[in-house]
Amino acid sequence: MSASMHTPAPTPRPRRWLRALLCLVAACTLPIASQAAELQARVDRNALAVGEIVELTLESDDPILFGRPDLTPLEEQFEILDTRLLTRQGDDDEPGNLNSRLVIGLQPRVAGQLQIPSLQIGEARSPAIVLQVSEARPVAAEHALAPVFVDAQLDQDSVYVQAQAILTLSVYHSLALYDDSRLSPLEIAEARVEPLGPQRTYETLIGGVRHGVIETRYALFPQRSGELTIPALLFSATALDPDAASQQPFGPRSGRPVEVRSPPLTLRVKPKPADYPAGAPWLPARVLNLSEHWSPEPDQVQVGESLTRSLLIRAEGLASSQLPLLETPVQERWLRRYPEQPRLSNRNGAFGLIGSREESSALVPTVAGRIELPALEVVWWNTVEDRLMHSRLPARSLEVADNPALVVDATPVMPSTPVAVGVRLWPWQLATAIFALTTLLGFGLWWRARRLPAVIRAAVSGPSPRTLQDDLRRACQSNDPHATRQALDAWARQQPETLADMAARYVPLSDALDGLNGALYSETGHSWQGEALWQAVGSLPPAHHLANGEPPSGSLPPLYPR
Repeated sequence: MSASMHTPAPTPRPRRWLRALLCLVAACTLPIASQAAELQARVDRNALAVGEIVELTLESDDPILFGRPDLTPLEEQFEILDTRLLTRQGDDDEPGNLNSRLVIGLQPRVAGQLQIPSLQIGEARSPAIVLQVSEARPVAAEHALAPVFVDAQLDQDSVYVQAQAILTLSVYHSLALYDDSRLSPLEIAEARVEPLGPQRTYETLIGGVRHGVIETRYALFPQRSGELTIPALLFSATALDPDAASQQPFGPRSGRPVEVRSPPLTLRVKPKPADYPAGAPWLPARVLNLSEHWSPEPDQVQVGESLTRSLLIRAEGLASSQLPLLETPVQERWLRRYPEQPRLSNRNGAFGLIGSREESSALVPTVAGRIELPALEVVWWNTVEDRLMHSRLPARSLEVADNPALVVDATPVMPSTPVAVGVRLWPWQLATAIFALTTLLGFGLWWRARRLPAVIRAAVSGPSPRTLQDDLRRACQSNDPHATRQALDAWARQQPETLADMAARYVPLSDALDGLNGALYSETGHSWQGEALWQAVGSLPPAHHLANGEPPSGSLPPLYPR
């Protein structure tokens, strides 16, 4: 009889390593989630007027962050018009990675420096934003009810000549416009016109009606005093027809053309003040700064080392082309200056154009000791305070030390003796004599060349008459009419008379030539015999009239001239 024993199964218990892993995952996930839950805030512009609408955008790349923030802190200084929640695909284009944006339309209630406070969604908070709100710009009563109109305003009624005036053109439209809008270019013959950045678009409320605004800004620089007339500009666009859009909601939208003009303006231009220094360049600006930069710092400089000094002049309300040259006179025997090409730049600021001019020069000291650099001063006219101003860089001293690498031991020079002088002079004497001889030789050759004829007949090169006669004999004996003709022509060129002359005065040669020509231009050439031609050439009598220098009478022109 056998007995069996059963061991009871152990009771399951939570493992310690699993709980530790879960705690570790939770601890790592918490800071990552808190780090990802960032709430970013931005506005479409930081400067606006009372009545205009600014859009506040709250954005987060955390897909689990959702909800509406508490907008109560905004109601004290802003009127909340509307809110829109927008969702878009993330930058990495991964499925499920969406970014959400909450757009809030705000209208400032008062002017001044207003602050959009920090807003919170979940655990994330947005940073605070500061806005500069100016007083509302007045709108003419006749324009307030128009669906599209253009308003033109100057930042000031009068400016100095060559000073900046800012022209702002604002197109207001309560109708939806297509993207084909166009504003005619601003051209003024007596002023320089500089666009201040691209067009801006925003919205505003006029009489409780929301209008879209297309704003364009220009910087004007009048070139002479008096009254400056700013012409009216034409704005053209295509407005959406709301009736046609309602009748065909899914069909093509029709529109109607719209054309409006801006009102002309007059700007009073004042001449340069009488108390402005006569020799100084005229610089009317809001702010003008003068600064310098050294590379490296001139604390310890040695002879022969190069220093780069950069002078920068920046003016608010002036273009870079209006800024003067920064003259820095230096002592050339103590300090050598190598200027570079000046760098000019313009950028747009809150108060118009900001021009800058930077001049860099390499300075190399040539002697040790203290070198004084004079002060630099620029005179300009403050257009805000309407008074003369001075911007100044103080004088500077450079302590220059000796450079051991440039020290050279000077070898003493002994006084010259008559023998040494003679030794040094003989090479010059020899060179002078050689030069005189070559000059005389060249003159003699030139004089001899003058006595020679201008053209010297070159000797005729080629085979000898004996060789040509042997070639003719071999061709005749071989009974080859073509080779005989070539050899005969070559032999005749070496004779004192032409082949036609020889045939005219010697009948056997004429008959032999006729036989040769008949063999060349007929089918009986294979039966031609050259013995008769060779006999005629061998028995050719000499030409007596050639010895007397008289041409043969009745001779034919040569068939083969030499």
